[in-house]
Amino acid sequence: MRERNLPLVLTLVAAQLVVMLDSSILNVALPSIAEDLGLTAVGTAWVLNAYFLTFGGLLLISGRAADIFGRRRMFLIGATVLAAGSVLGGFAPDETMLVLARLVQGAGSAMLSPAAMSVILATFSGPSKTRTMAWWGAASTAGGALGVTVGGILTGALGWQSVMFVTAAAAALVGGAGWLRLERDAPATRRTFDATGAALITLAAGAVVFGVLSIPHAGLASVDVVVAAVVALAAGIGFVLVERRSSDPVLSLPALREPRVAGGIVVNLLGGGARIACFVLVALLIQQVLGYEPALAGLAMLPTSLAGFAISTLVLPRALARFGPERVTVMGLIMLLVAHLLFATIDNGMSYVWRVLPVLVIAAAGVAFSFTPTTLVISSGMAARNAGVSSGLASSTAQIGGAIGIAAFGAVDAYRRAAVLTTGGTDLAAAEAGLSAAHVAAAIAAAAATLLAVATFPSLRPRRRLPDDVDAAG
Repeated sequence: MRERNLPLVLTLVAAQLVVMLDSSILNVALPSIAEDLGLTAVGTAWVLNAYFLTFGGLLLISGRAADIFGRRRMFLIGATVLAAGSVLGGFAPDETMLVLARLVQGAGSAMLSPAAMSVILATFSGPSKTRTMAWWGAASTAGGALGVTVGGILTGALGWQSVMFVTAAAAALVGGAGWLRLERDAPATRRTFDATGAALITLAAGAVVFGVLSIPHAGLASVDVVVAAVVALAAGIGFVLVERRSSDPVLSLPALREPRVAGGIVVNLLGGGARIACFVLVALLIQQVLGYEPALAGLAMLPTSLAGFAISTLVLPRALARFGPERVTVMGLIMLLVAHLLFATIDNGMSYVWRVLPVLVIAAAGVAFSFTPTTLVISSGMAARNAGVSSGLASSTAQIGGAIGIAAFGAVDAYRRAAVLTTGGTDLAAAEAGLSAAHVAAAIAAAAATLLAVATFPSLRPRRRLPDDVDAAG
């Protein structure tokens, strides 16, 4: 990495760190928020869900907007919106205002993240691109786990509002750095903005995320979920019809026939579920099975951030250079598979240091080795001028997969807990059984992603030996 590019790289990586930090920083603060504002169970869930609704729903279209209107412009708008939403949340007097603030935060993050990644994809190439994306992956891996730790410390010391104000300050700093370090968007060939296609794909993504997030409290057959499924299907069909006629579509349909893109999307959905749900399930495991208090549970997750950062910056670039992103993706998915299976065997009374910590490191390595390489696989199958779309596509599929994973594995957890409690089991026994089953389900998702990657990624598919090769061998 050349010295003159270092400030730019740090700015882009810091943007992703803030985005991922914000995605998890309220997790530990939720009980305090619920008590302070008198939140219902559904309201408490939507304090988290509102963020992921706009974040997951707007990532793809925000990436497209970065390609059309300028990456620097979208970066600065995203940072500003995220800061504004965070300030609004800090002053929120009730549930409605807090949920609105979380919607605004998610929208800001959805603009900031793909804009920053698209700058990397469009600016760097070769080893520099690999190293920069490795740092990006480090921020993604460390940010989510670090958010739990920071949120717990701030909530305990200064109250939950401080979490919002710290996020606002961090977003403002990132925006200021972007103003100074990002090159002004150069005038380019005028491109049309496919507003109809953009609206349809955003509606489809938003409906999918809303439906998935509604399942835990509304039920699979509820009106909310059924209507969301119908809207998502109708919007998806409409999107395909519109894109076929568009001269400059939001998402090129022929690109979806490219194995690296099509395979990468599904792998990212399954892998995203296994990755994002991993830290949610482990946080519950540490508190409900091992019996840690929330603040201590947050500190127990800190080694995951440190390990993920170290692996992403020191090990991942070498692995990518030697094996390529497709093989590294499979390595990461296998690590996630192993980590989930090991987490499934942890019971109350087991040692954190000897039994939990090593698995946390394996999980961190799995996240690092699967997220960034999958993004590189998808981007390699798309044109350079669509760097924003490819970054948004990679991020949105991972987030939607994560939302689906949390809902699906959470349902498995709830079913097993109920079964144990029905037979007279204790709350501890129910938590052990439920979380073990949820981790097994997540392991199955990681296994499916591994098999799909092997089947679709070009460099992993076995090549047929031609007659000339056979003759030469003979």
